[in-house]
Amino acid sequence: MSVNLSRIPRLHLAGRLSAGAVAHLSREQAHYLRNVLRLTAGDRVRLFNGDDGEWLCSLTQAGKKQAIAVCDALLAEARALPDIDYLFAPLKHARLDYMVQKATEMGVRRLRPILTERTAVSRINLDRMRANTIEAAEQCNLVGVPDVLEPVRLNDILADWERERERERTLIYCDEQMPAASPVAALQGLQPGPLAVLVGPEGGFSDSERAGITALDQAVPVSLGPRIMRADTAAVAVLALVQATCGDWGQPEL
Repeated sequence: MSVNLSRIPRLHLAGRLSAGAVAHLSREQAHYLRNVLRLTAGDRVRLFNGDDGEWLCSLTQAGKKQAIAVCDALLAEARALPDIDYLFAPLKHARLDYMVQKATEMGVRRLRPILTERTAVSRINLDRMRANTIEAAEQCNLVGVPDVLEPVRLNDILADWERERERERTLIYCDEQMPAASPVAALQGLQPGPLAVLVGPEGGFSDSERAGITALDQAVPVSLGPRIMRADTAAVAVLALVQATCGDWGQPEL
């Protein structure tokens, strides 16, 4: 009898998953399965992580504070996310949540807040960002979750390229001062390899920051058209362009 996997709850689990492995879910996950979904022992769940793939599992215990499942069958092998770093000036709470979720759905491998001269948000809740990446991965059938990295100043990031630490990584940045031009044409000529995508603060880059970016041999400016976008909108727009032109949207499944 075939199983409709779309009806089976899907949760991220950091612990190891393998045939016959016993998975101990968190208290929050146990509450969700028992009290929200009303699951009991014998019901099935899907568990996944970026190392062991996605597994069909059977609940052996579904208590109020604890849930335990046994891995029955491998549903999908782990697959590395595209080697794309998303670098962004932090936003306020709700808009940051949205941006992190959408960047995860777009398939970035790493999320890193960038502190610029005009960054308006100084406090960043990295745990909240990680929770948003996990929620997006659970909902969108990603077999893996992007890393959330510590904030770093833009000048330090640029120095990584200068010191050759990122010499092979192309830096695609949204340039609000650039005349409107086809971003597809700008991106289609890029050679395959690791990428970074940079979206600045709502006030834009300072003159010195822009000069530091444009001085890099690896920097590729793109225009997002004649209208000014909010930073969370720009994230979706530029990542869609990158994935469609030089990302994994056009690549066959491995």
